Amino acid sequence: MNINPDTDIALRFDLLSKRIEQAAKRSGRNPSDITFVAVSKGVEPGTLQQAIHAGIKVFGENRVVEAIHKFSEWRASVSLHLVGSLQTNKVKKAVGFFDLIHSIDSIHLAHEVALEAERRSIVQPVLVQVNVAQEATKRGVSLDETPRLVEAVRRYSSLRLLGLMTIPPQHPDPEGARPYFIKLRECGVAMGLFQFSMGMSDNFEVAIEEGATWVRIGTALFGDRIKN
Repeated sequence: MNINPDTDIALRFDLLSKRIEQAAKRSGRNPSDITFVAVSKGVEPGTLQQAIHAGIKVFGENRVVEAIHKFSEWRASVSLHLVGSLQTNKVKKAVGFFDLIHSIDSIHLAHEVALEAERRSIVQPVLVQVNVAQEATKRGVSLDETPRLVEAVRRYSSLRLLGLMTIPPQHPDPEGARPYFIKLRECGVAMGLFQFSMGMSDNFEVAIEEGATWVRIGTALFGDRIKN
């Protein structure tokens, strides 16, 4: 019997897309306003090809060099987001390669990204990363400092600020993430920002109910990967 190697990825993508649609409808939202970002850190090129064949168009990568190595062949056919932290020594490689950088977490980084975008004569879309829970192990600006960073980013004509991003603390119950999503949304709305990157494999439905416009799903789509 012939087995289609794309079946598992295609089936998971279909099931996850239906869950996104249902969560959107529960909260009175249009499912088309929510983007499925397939987080492909550690995923081999063969599996990426299956995902692309399954119809996935937007991928999120944590590391700049890994993303460039893996996606060069398909770069023209997919949208690529940087969802991991961005080191200043990788700014030149990241700017222009990624359609959206989710992780602007300091005025210094914003300045470096803006300078590189200006040098390339492009406008780089970005999000400000907010560490809502103020966890020491995670990057991101505090809620109190977010308006200052947002104001700084908005000053650069070579940056296009789309919204905010956060990673909530791990919790066995998806509902445990809800307060952090609410705080991010309220913070954004107060500054005229209405797009939010929040929600991952274990809590994306709650994130959608609280206003997520990008959900970053890796494990639920690709399975567990080796952490390094």
